[in-house]
Amino acid sequence: MQQQNLNKKPEGNLTPMMAQYMAIKEQHPDCLLFYRMGDFYELFFEDAIKASKVLDIALTKRGKTDGTDIPMCGVPWHSHESYLAKLIKNGYKVAVCEQKESPEEARKRDGYKALVTREVIRIVTPGTIIEDSLLDKSSNNYLMSITEVRGELGTAWLDFSTGEFFVQPSNGKSLASMIERINPGEIILSDNILQIPALFDVFNLYKNKLSIQPSSCFDSENARKKMETFFEVSTLEGFGNFMRGEVAAAGALLNYVELTQKGKMPRISAPKLLSSDAVMEIDAATRRNLELKATLSGEKQGSLLHTIDRTITGSGSRLLSQYLSSPLTCPQKINYRLDMVEFFIKHSELREDVRKLLRECSDVERSLTRLSFDKGGPRDIQAIKNTLSQTVELSRTLSKADSTPQGLENIKKALNLWGSHHPLINRLDKALADELPLLARDGGFIKEGYSPKLDELKNIRSHSKELIAELRAKYVQKTGINTLKIKHNNVIGYHIDVSTANADKLFSNKEEFIHRQTLANEARFTTVELSELESKITDSSAKSLGLELELFADIVKEILSQAESIVATAGALAELDVASSLAETAIKNNYTRPKIDESNAFAIQGGRHPVVEQSIKTQNNEDFIANDCELKEQSNLWLLTGPNMAGKSTFLRQNALIAIMAQMGSYVPAKYAHIGIIDKVFSRVGAADDLARGHSTFMIEMVETAIILNQATERSLVILDEIGRGTATYDGLSIAWACLEYLHEANKCRTLFATHYHELTSLTEKLKRLQCRTMKVKEWEDRIIFLHEVEAGTADRSYGIHVAQLAGLPKSVINRAEEILSHIESKAENRQLKNCADLPLFEVAKQEISRKPKEESKALKLLKETNPDDLSPKEALDILYQLKTLNKEEKN
Repeated sequence: MQQQNLNKKPEGNLTPMMAQYMAIKEQHPDCLLFYRMGDFYELFFEDAIKASKVLDIALTKRGKTDGTDIPMCGVPWHSHESYLAKLIKNGYKVAVCEQKESPEEARKRDGYKALVTREVIRIVTPGTIIEDSLLDKSSNNYLMSITEVRGELGTAWLDFSTGEFFVQPSNGKSLASMIERINPGEIILSDNILQIPALFDVFNLYKNKLSIQPSSCFDSENARKKMETFFEVSTLEGFGNFMRGEVAAAGALLNYVELTQKGKMPRISAPKLLSSDAVMEIDAATRRNLELKATLSGEKQGSLLHTIDRTITGSGSRLLSQYLSSPLTCPQKINYRLDMVEFFIKHSELREDVRKLLRECSDVERSLTRLSFDKGGPRDIQAIKNTLSQTVELSRTLSKADSTPQGLENIKKALNLWGSHHPLINRLDKALADELPLLARDGGFIKEGYSPKLDELKNIRSHSKELIAELRAKYVQKTGINTLKIKHNNVIGYHIDVSTANADKLFSNKEEFIHRQTLANEARFTTVELSELESKITDSSAKSLGLELELFADIVKEILSQAESIVATAGALAELDVASSLAETAIKNNYTRPKIDESNAFAIQGGRHPVVEQSIKTQNNEDFIANDCELKEQSNLWLLTGPNMAGKSTFLRQNALIAIMAQMGSYVPAKYAHIGIIDKVFSRVGAADDLARGHSTFMIEMVETAIILNQATERSLVILDEIGRGTATYDGLSIAWACLEYLHEANKCRTLFATHYHELTSLTEKLKRLQCRTMKVKEWEDRIIFLHEVEAGTADRSYGIHVAQLAGLPKSVINRAEEILSHIESKAENRQLKNCADLPLFEVAKQEISRKPKEESKALKLLKETNPDDLSPKEALDILYQLKTLNKEEKN
């Protein structure tokens, strides 16, 4: 295939169809164009080359321009969603261009060579997906907007598939944490915000998710009018006290939705305004290190969410994920959630009944969105009907309890909206057939008896032979012609056929029998009744499908008219699912209710790591070794020493996870937990290069540490592991020392600081709130046993060589390391070690790694030759002395 500059608009002679394609493509230059041609979506020129590589499909050609082949590829229309998913995942936007008429309709309009009218009906972007097959049912897919208006930074985000809409103020320091918390599929920005230097690094982190829009789309006054019009209100005050930046961000979202959906707006809930300190702040590094929703390798299994998630419904799973992403900072709201969990723990039978009913509930929020976009089908309607029907049983089940907490009282009120949905449920029950197709266009989803007119059309279609036979019998009786037949051909359709000898009987009744054709041996007639029946039979399929689609549209209209109350019911079901799920998890895993208040307390008794605990139970059937942690006002900074593999990192992480679980409204893995509200959690654990950004392991370590020291407050929780280990010993020690002092004097936050720099333990004399703790180790027969227990005190050494031995380093290396360590320690004590030249060289030839077989020792040879049964006590004693002498000689 000849090559050309495919970025340039072709200037050669184009067919009318290709000219139409280019005109539409020119309007959507940043999108791949899915151009509908019959049963395929075709792509041309550069779009085809890009798509064929991503989708791994054949690249062909169609026609030429300027003598050059036009590249082309295509995907089947009926199965395009899987291809669409790959393109979206690879960062492309797709403009879906549909045929707005059939070829027959086009020919009627403009003749045989008429071009079918086409137009883009939708632009699919990572943040505007509604197809169920492209979405994760357990995760929200947010479209986020960020803008700046006169120094005010505003953010808004919308889940296109459910209609959830949030607005929150922000600042440059917390923006990265906010984006990480929301984890949007796509971020729209004004072009001017990219010019703010303080935000360069933030947007660089998420550059693959950015969609840049003109600044005019973020005008706050236009945005306000847009929101007031869309939500049909005269003022936004009923939704909250929005600042200009927040209004601009929210309005820009609505503009972008309207742009990508070509004016067709989905159902969107009223925006919820969150205060800047409504949720615990957790930065990207901390979320990654703590493996909240995914492991470091990107897997869900092995994360905290996977460990605690026992939800049943899609909406419940998404809500639990939201809880974990955004722990609360208000004790009253946290206890509101904990009260519901406690209720379900105490009422086990009721909990089981509720969870059984929840299994019959569907994801009605996403069904509603699909229906509002004409993307839904009969099964979405059935899902809504079945789910609403379960609410009455759930309400009755909850009413069995003598008293329920406020949260469940609110849920019951929402479930009792079933009364207002009762007429809709009855209608859907009467309308929907037992077996439903996936798509409305397939027909056959309306139950018999719901529409007499539809039943008549279906009866005609399915009983056409019987109806023709009945009409023939009527005409035979009327004319007395037993050989009369009713036939059909493609030229004249249905007709009455009689022999020429009997034709006069029909000619004599011209008012009823209309002559059509006379042949050599037969004559053909028709009647008004037969023509009407023919029309009914011929059109019954199309008319019945058309009528079904009309009924479908009318049902959808009624459902959407009750969308807000249905969404309220769905929200109540999700809360019910999460509360009962967390109760189930608490019982199965032996969790306890945390005490949450406004104090600065952090007292954990018998704390356990929730993920590690489940892992060792599953793999080894062993119990996790629990540990206490109490960060008091007068001792809120713990310096933790001890060897690697002794459990320092696990201990650090488990306390952070317990705090996050507590403030999300969950029971926690501990015997007792008292946690004063934490505004931010920071974790600097582990190390990794970021070579793409030119950052080394140590640079990443220092950047993350800088964020902590600059942003942590007195209400924060900080866990730090091995600060300064990525550089030279004295540099690292100096950095760790300075960081420890700064945390104590400036941040004054609750801190767990793990280190191998034992020199730092001497700071307890200087830093009054610093307490030393160590990982307990037992030494036995030149080996160490990690007890995984935390105790007061300090480690006298790091046991690094022992860990190296456990890892399988050659014995010669272990022996040599012990020799070097002993030499360094003795020289260091006398301050005599100046450089490595003071050490004897590593003599490989003398080590056991030599491939030559070693000569057997005399002591071992003597043992092999000795038979203990043949020895007298005196002889045995002599043998022992000989062995001792031989061993001494061999050592020398």
